[in-house]
Amino acid sequence: MPSDEIYRQHAGTYARFSEHSLPNAAYDRPEILRLAGNLAGRRVLELGCAAGVLTQQLTEGGATVLALDREPALVALARRRLAGRARIEAADLEQPLAMVPDASIDLAVASLVLHYIKDWRPLLAELHRCLVPGGALVFSIHHPITGWQLSGRADYHRTELISERWDWDGQPVTAQMYRRPVSAIFSQLRAGGFTVDVVAEPLPEEAGRTSDPRVMQILRTQPVFLFIRALREPAPPVSNP
Repeated sequence: MPSDEIYRQHAGTYARFSEHSLPNAAYDRPEILRLAGNLAGRRVLELGCAAGVLTQQLTEGGATVLALDREPALVALARRRLAGRARIEAADLEQPLAMVPDASIDLAVASLVLHYIKDWRPLLAELHRCLVPGGALVFSIHHPITGWQLSGRADYHRTELISERWDWDGQPVTAQMYRRPVSAIFSQLRAGGFTVDVVAEPLPEEAGRTSDPRVMQILRTQPVFLFIRALREPAPPVSNP
């Protein structure tokens, strides 16, 4: 996983910025919640919860949430926000999710986090173990086209680490993430025992139109994030000898 130093050094700045920024507030979180569907009574595993804004929305929808993040500073902020309404733990998503029992989760949510992981196969295997048969994985990643452009339009077919400069309310940061071709996304899901149910490239919510017209224009006309809902396939039946 690329260095998460920017989230450690600027955890508070990121928490404030992500709560109101258009890509997060009017684009990513609304679509994640739409794909998640009815949350009442569902057991939700949130991967990469950051400071807990989406976590709060999941709990307000009636879900019981176990939220994970690698960065302890963000975990502390999320715990402060949720005030005991969700279980929030520090965890490395590239390691086994030992705190999650088998078939104990109805829905896994990963908002803008999987592009920090180069090889999805171990994590997908863990999610397949944790989810009930028919349970859903809903996630968003930076769009493969945008990643290819950031790579200098190098070999589209390879998975590689790229960098992008961001401005968090006046705090410039450089983030690193992996970009991968569309075929790698779907082939790894399929190999991990998931069936793709929905692929979405939505338009942002109209409520954000007047707050930053420049960003809104980008969200309305360019590939920014890709959203996917995938369903955990049932295990194959055991053949009698």
